Amino acid sequence: MSKKVWRISGEYKKGKIKKAFSREVISLKEEHVREKILSELGSRHRVKRRDITIIEVKEIKPEDARDLNIRRVLGIESEM
Repeated sequence: MSKKVWRISGEYKKGKIKKAFSREVISLKEEHVREKILSELGSRHRVKRRDITIIEVKEIKPEDARDLNIRRVLGIESEM
């Protein structure tokens, strides 16, 4: 199996404020992507899983990735 690039968008509630997010992740399955996002947001922003709403999980072509680190890992972008 080859790894795939996923774009995840959603929002999380921090107090009374809702904040939108969009992330790109490399993973094999959609379930792994969801778990990684819930874990990262909970760890970095101290948000409970119940306060995170994932709106869309979409597989994208590696060339369409916006994240520079992902492009470098995939060999699309060179380090200069």
